[in-house]
Amino acid sequence: MDQKVEHPAGTESEMPRQTRRVWQGVRSRIRDLGLPGKLLILTTLFVMLAEVLIFVPSIANYRVNWLTDRLRSAQLASLAAEASPEGAVPKGLRDELLRTAQVRAVALKRDEQRQLILAADPMPPVDATYDLSFTGSTSSVSPSQRLMQVWDAMEVLFSKGDRTLRVIGQPREGAGVLIEVVLPEAPLRDAMIKFGLNILVLSIIISMITAALVYFSLNALLVRPMMRLAANMQRFSQRPEDASRIITPSVRKDEIGTAERELAQMQSELHQLLNQRSRLAALGLAVSKINHDLRNLLANTQLHSDRLVSSPDPTVQSFAPKLIASLDRAIAFCNDTLRFGRVEEAAPRREMFRLRPLAEEIGDGLGLSPSTRVVMVVGIEDDLLIDADRDQLYRVLSNLARNSLQAIESQRADGPGTISIAARRHMRTTLIRLSDTGPGVPERARAHLFQAFQGSVRKGGTGLGLTIARELVVAHGGELRLAEGTATGAVFEIEIPDRGPTDG
Repeated sequence: MDQKVEHPAGTESEMPRQTRRVWQGVRSRIRDLGLPGKLLILTTLFVMLAEVLIFVPSIANYRVNWLTDRLRSAQLASLAAEASPEGAVPKGLRDELLRTAQVRAVALKRDEQRQLILAADPMPPVDATYDLSFTGSTSSVSPSQRLMQVWDAMEVLFSKGDRTLRVIGQPREGAGVLIEVVLPEAPLRDAMIKFGLNILVLSIIISMITAALVYFSLNALLVRPMMRLAANMQRFSQRPEDASRIITPSVRKDEIGTAERELAQMQSELHQLLNQRSRLAALGLAVSKINHDLRNLLANTQLHSDRLVSSPDPTVQSFAPKLIASLDRAIAFCNDTLRFGRVEEAAPRREMFRLRPLAEEIGDGLGLSPSTRVVMVVGIEDDLLIDADRDQLYRVLSNLARNSLQAIESQRADGPGTISIAARRHMRTTLIRLSDTGPGVPERARAHLFQAFQGSVRKGGTGLGLTIARELVVAHGGELRLAEGTATGAVFEIEIPDRGPTDG
């Protein structure tokens, strides 16, 4: 009774799963390697691949040379046999010639006739035939024939060595048209294995030396600098506010040196930006504490100013509305102050209004009159309209005019000063030009003129006025720029385009 052998369920399917798990483990280990380990593996693989590409043609060429030597030895043996005085080659001499040539049979083709010169007794059957008659000229060997030689060499190298081969070649010195030999495969295979082992040992030595040279060279030129960059970025990311962690660039002029210099510049800018943000955060906290009390004081002042409206004094009636408007604007400004600390500004509430009254109001707010040292000159037509947020434009022009007033007052000369505001319409854009007769803007301050805490001209200034002014103008879709900043005064230009037909 036959017995069935039962295999555990899933045994055959478990083998591919185990293979996949092993392969995934190898890939994960390779991924976890650092750059030096990956470089060493890749260098070794590529060098070994190059050695394999050299080894295969070498072993094929060795096989052709070995068989060619057997053909030449067989030709000499055939000449000795033909020179025998007895005509027929004695058995002892025949065996000696065949053993010396390492063949079993020799035949020559002359005058379209094939003549068997030497043959062993008994004659073994032929298992494979190789034609080397085309190898007489190297230039005549085609690529397909070279590939065939490689294939034949691999076939001999991986065979059992028990075959009998028939080799056809061209005899030397015009001894005939073709020469054929029959020989055992074992001596050829043994010689090829010995040659292959020698080539393998030499290839391993060359691969190790080449891999070591390439590895240490690339490691010194590329891997170690890249690891230094990666380590510095990790160290800097832990404490970017520490200036000592900024990378020190090397003197290299290649891409690695460029990356180091760019990284150092980026880290320096980030360090400065973080310090600036820290100061702004501290300033915002301080302003938020002051804002609460200041807003209450202004609210109380507003309550007292409301009583001035009922005063019958004509002088009071003339300045009371301006005072109340200034207090309302100051309270609104206190409410909006924290928005700058949060990097937020209210969207402009735009409307069409006359620009000249707003410019005159700025002069009144700064206390400028014909009797003061600094006077305000408004060169704006009465009917010129602008499409903007009235309160935000007031802040822009007030900041610029206040900077001009402070610049003029900082001059040691006691002569008069002038702040001029002019405007005109061009197409659908309003161009405003504010100029003064102050000392101008120094060259060192122009690069960071609109950056907070960096663009201040006067000593002790923060540069927030110009920063806020530019942000408000940009929110209108416009542009604020310094047109002139010579020693005879500064000129700022403001461009504010009208809203488009689809804007709100």
